[in-house]
Amino acid sequence: MASNHFPKVLILIQPFNMISGGGITLTNLFRGWPKDKIAVACRGYVINRQTQTDICDNYYQLGEKEVKWKFPLNHIRRKYYSGPLDFSQRGEAQIVSKKSKKRVNFSKNYFDPFLRFTGLANMNSSIELSTPFMDWIKEFDPDIIYAQSQGRATTLFCTKVQKHLGKPMVFHMMDDWPELIKERSLFGGFWQKKIDKELKDMLGHCSLFLAISDAMAIEYKKRYQRDFLTFHNPIDVQFWKKGQRKNWDLGDTTTVLYAGRMGLGIQKSLKTMAGVIESLNRKGGEKIKFVIQVSEKADWMAKYQCVEHRPYVPYEELPYKFGGADILFLPYDFSVQSIKFIKYSMPTKASEYMASGTPILIYSPEQTAVVAYAKSHHWAEVVTEEDSKALKKGLLGLLKSKSKREEIAQAATRLAETKHDSKKVRKEFQDLIIELNKKDGAEYSLKGNEAIHQ
Repeated sequence: MASNHFPKVLILIQPFNMISGGGITLTNLFRGWPKDKIAVACRGYVINRQTQTDICDNYYQLGEKEVKWKFPLNHIRRKYYSGPLDFSQRGEAQIVSKKSKKRVNFSKNYFDPFLRFTGLANMNSSIELSTPFMDWIKEFDPDIIYAQSQGRATTLFCTKVQKHLGKPMVFHMMDDWPELIKERSLFGGFWQKKIDKELKDMLGHCSLFLAISDAMAIEYKKRYQRDFLTFHNPIDVQFWKKGQRKNWDLGDTTTVLYAGRMGLGIQKSLKTMAGVIESLNRKGGEKIKFVIQVSEKADWMAKYQCVEHRPYVPYEELPYKFGGADILFLPYDFSVQSIKFIKYSMPTKASEYMASGTPILIYSPEQTAVVAYAKSHHWAEVVTEEDSKALKKGLLGLLKSKSKREEIAQAATRLAETKHDSKKVRKEFQDLIIELNKKDGAEYSLKGNEAIHQ
C-alpha cells in the first residue's frame, strides 16, 4: 500500500518495545506503518534501553514541563527532561536516564504501595499540555490518536490531547485496572466512582474501542455501553516456526520453562510449581528441570535444586528457547485483587507460547479470559485449583502422555496460525485505522464503532 494511504498517528503513553505486554502488542500491530507517520508521547520512566526505534524514532518525553507533582512529592519525585528525543543523533545510552537501583526498588516496594493504599496515587500528579509539547504536536500534525492508559493521570491526559486536537482517538485497553481501584485504597469507593466517570468521559471522546480479549470486549459492552473490538498480540508465525517443536518425545531430563515477569502473585505460583517438581524428582524418581527466565534471580530460587534461573534473552532467540523446552508454564496469581486485574486480560506471551509447538500448562483461576480461551480451543492443559496436588496431577498428565502433549501442541499451533498471525491481524487493525481516517471520525464520534459493522 502506498505511503500516502496511511494517516499520521500520534501514540499516547505506550512506547514501542519488546519487553512489556503493551509495547509488544503495539510493535506487532504497527509494524510496516510508514516511520515518518508515527510519533509517540510517553512518560520518561518508561523510556529505556529496550525502547524500539525501528518502527518509530519520533518520541516526545513527557517530563518536568508536563508532569506536575503536588507538594510534597514535587520535592521527592524524580524530574525528567521534557522534549523530543532525537534517537537519530544520539544513542539509547545518551538518551535513557540512569536510575538508582536502590531508589527504584524502594519506590516499587514501599513508596508506591503507600501512595496507592492512601489514595494519594490518584491525586498526587497530573500531566499537562505544555507549550513545547503542543508545538511538537503541531509540527507532527497527526490525523489519528492511538492511546493506552494505566491510571487516572494518563486517562485525563488522553482526554486533554483529544480535546486539543479534535482528531479521532482509538483507545486500547490492556488490563482491567479500573476494577482494582476500590480494593487498593482506603477511599477506594470514592475514587472508583470518580475515575469511572472520568474514564467514561474519555471514552466519549474516542472513535474506536479496542480490548485485549473477547471476554473484556463482552464485559466492557455491558459496563461502558461501547462496542469493543478484540486485538490481542499478533505474532509472526514464520519467525516462530524457526524454533518450533516438531517432536514430543521426552529425553532423560525434562525441561519446564516459564518466561516473563515475576510479581508477588506470580512468584507464589512459581514457588508452587518448584515445590511440585522438587517432590517429583525426590520421591517420584523424575528428572525435571524448572527453568525460570526472568530479569533477576529471586532469593527463594536457591532453595530448590530443580530451579535454574535464566536472564532475559534477546527476542530473536525466543523461538529456540520456547521450542527447546518440553513444557511451557503459564501461571497466574490467585489473589482476589489479582483476579480482578487479570480477569479479562490475555498474556502477551500466550500467542507466542502457542506458536512454539511446545505443550502448555496453565495454572490460573477459573474465571480468567485465558482459561476460557484455552478450554474453548484446547490449546493447553488447564489447572484452576490453587493446590499443589492439582498442579502435580496436571503436570503428570502431560509428562505421562505423549499423545496429549502432541494433541495440545498441534491445537495451539493451528490456533496461532488461524487467529494470531500478524499478517492477518495487523492488516485488519491497520485497515481500521485507515478507514477511521477516511471517515474523519464523523460517524464514530456519535456511534462508537458501530459504523464498522454497517
